[in-house]
Amino acid sequence: MSGALKEVRNRIKSVQSTQQITKAMKMVSAAKLRRAQDAVTQMRPYAKKLQEMLSNIVSSSDGDVSMDLAAERPIEKVLIIVVTSDRGLCGGYNSNLIKLAKQLIKEKYERQDDKGNVQVLPIGKKGYEYFTKNGFKVVNTYWDIFSDLRFERVQAAAKYAMDAFANKEFDAVEVIYSEFKNAASQTYIAEPFLPVQKVAKSENNKKSDFIFEPNQQVLIEELMPKILNTQLYKAVLDANASEHGARMTAMDKASDNANELLKSLKISYNRARQAAITTELTEIVSGAAALQG
Repeated sequence: MSGALKEVRNRIKSVQSTQQITKAMKMVSAAKLRRAQDAVTQMRPYAKKLQEMLSNIVSSSDGDVSMDLAAERPIEKVLIIVVTSDRGLCGGYNSNLIKLAKQLIKEKYERQDDKGNVQVLPIGKKGYEYFTKNGFKVVNTYWDIFSDLRFERVQAAAKYAMDAFANKEFDAVEVIYSEFKNAASQTYIAEPFLPVQKVAKSENNKKSDFIFEPNQQVLIEELMPKILNTQLYKAVLDANASEHGARMTAMDKASDNANELLKSLKISYNRARQAAITTELTEIVSGAAALQG
């Protein structure tokens, strides 16, 4: 019986140690989440307004100017930018993003994939490892952006995509990332990055009348890359906040599960201890009775 008690005691110590780690990781993620949330909250209105402006300019040009990054052509070659995390222990965060990427390829670009014309640009170690190991064509230059998250590093990845699209190496570029809602909720999104999307026309949606200074061509050539850089940076910031939120939630649930397991183990320990005491008492009584006899 003492062996059983020792085993239960060891399990209790092990679960308590694990619980200390999960609580510490939750606190670290909560601190990082606050900073990441502030960054994406400040970026969103700016990025949204820039995106609206860009779509309106593209929609109102009517072919008057040359716009390589808004050129629509038959889609033969595709680049998919998938933003995952560098580390695990964040629930189903990474697996959901990878699942969405595979679903997008199957449902929208199956024909191109059959010809080997789909490439993946992973941002984040987890995505890079998965797509590399599973035989996808991978752009392996920008996966470590989260090791030193700065606008300039995201800009380099955006520039690669823009240059490749302008040179007709790809006919479409999509971004898959997690949009941050709150610590317990993220929305997994696949959205077009290139070509630049036009505003859908409707009866209530009149053509925007812009006055350009300098001329429209120069302005678009300057503005378009900068706005696209901002869009990708916003997606990466969203993903960064989502990762910390997902990890914080996962560690909170793990701590709760550890509590439940500890309760169960302590009940088992007490029962085993009581059984051992009862056995000892029985042996003592039996011994005393034998001596009296």
